[in-house]
Amino acid sequence: MLDIKLIRENTEEIKKKIARKGADPALIDELIMIDRNRRRVMAELERAQSELNRVSKDISKLHGQQKIDAINDASVYSDRVRKLKPELEQADKEYFELMYQLPNPPADDVIDGKSDKDNTVNRTVGELTKFSFKPLDHVDLGEKLDLIDIERASKISGSRFYFIKNELALLEFALVQYALSILVKEGFVPMIPPILLNRSAMEGAGYLPAGEDEIYKTQDNTYLAGTAEQPLAGYHSDEIIEAKNLPLRYAGFSSCFRREAGSYGKDVRGILRAHQFDKVEMFSFVTPEQSEKEHEYLVSLEEKIVSGLKLPYQIVNICAGDLGAPAVKKFDLETWMPGEGKYRETHSCSNCTDFQSRRLNIRYKNKEGKIDFLHTLNGTAVAVGRMLIAISENYQQKDGSIMVPEVLQKYCGFERIKGQSR
Repeated sequence: MLDIKLIRENTEEIKKKIARKGADPALIDELIMIDRNRRRVMAELERAQSELNRVSKDISKLHGQQKIDAINDASVYSDRVRKLKPELEQADKEYFELMYQLPNPPADDVIDGKSDKDNTVNRTVGELTKFSFKPLDHVDLGEKLDLIDIERASKISGSRFYFIKNELALLEFALVQYALSILVKEGFVPMIPPILLNRSAMEGAGYLPAGEDEIYKTQDNTYLAGTAEQPLAGYHSDEIIEAKNLPLRYAGFSSCFRREAGSYGKDVRGILRAHQFDKVEMFSFVTPEQSEKEHEYLVSLEEKIVSGLKLPYQIVNICAGDLGAPAVKKFDLETWMPGEGKYRETHSCSNCTDFQSRRLNIRYKNKEGKIDFLHTLNGTAVAVGRMLIAISENYQQKDGSIMVPEVLQKYCGFERIKGQSR
């Protein structure tokens, strides 16, 4: 949610900024009108309530005609309060419904663009994997080594689901342990959050009302998390945190569920784009002054994790039109996938400033005792399915086996996936 005072004082600037994200600037004009009416109703209600309190307090002290006049006045003010309360409720409803439609304006240094085609590569790290043979993609590798079963998963769950089997299943847990070992040393608190959220939590994280078609909803009106970011964002809702305790950093492991509503016909082969996958997510609560450096720090941790696996990758600067509603700035880390002959997104890292904390009412008290909204940031530590693709395709050998990255061997207990030895 945006700061209404900022919108009032910088109306035209905010309109231009949200337009860079593809939002309709007319929403700001509509919000200004609704806000003006809401403030009018609030002021009238406060005046009527104040007068009612004053008159009611004096009634017991009065006598005769003065008392009768005071009782009549109290009745008038009481009627006024009774009529204004539902009017304010309606004004509040209109105000928050519109507020929740507005995206967080992009930072000034975010590049212009309308879609992912306009994103730019900041830097590329590592040499592309070279093979003395024709490499297979992860689907063929998974079938030959009995590691992935998509066909049987489709029988019980439909498309975009899969079974991970044998050594690859053990490699998943090795990846999770590897990522957590790095993050725990950095002071992140390991978390396993709930993956069913109520609507207010999803709205607070900035994924509703926009994005409704992407989220699974249960018959109990709860929502399945699409990322651990969503429950972690609400962890400190309605709390005031001492500045001395910031930053607060969490590493959340969870299964993630996404409908992939807008991806029909896209990445249908394999396990790159699935309805269910596991992920370790980094989440930070910081002061506004710490925000920019924290963003750089989270990106550096993503690079540390991927570099440790010795996989080629590139850092991509996301343009304004490709940013989600909560983020003011975002970087993607794309890992080389030999099976496709291209880099594919495996990590993202976003600075959401105070957008989520305003919705969730998460504040901090600085050294001077002032209360303000803190900033939130999130970043992928490891999206397991996509990293399994990258590892299996980059580490495949001529004899059909897959070598295991050295940093994972102590967690999984083997150096190579042979398949035929079973």
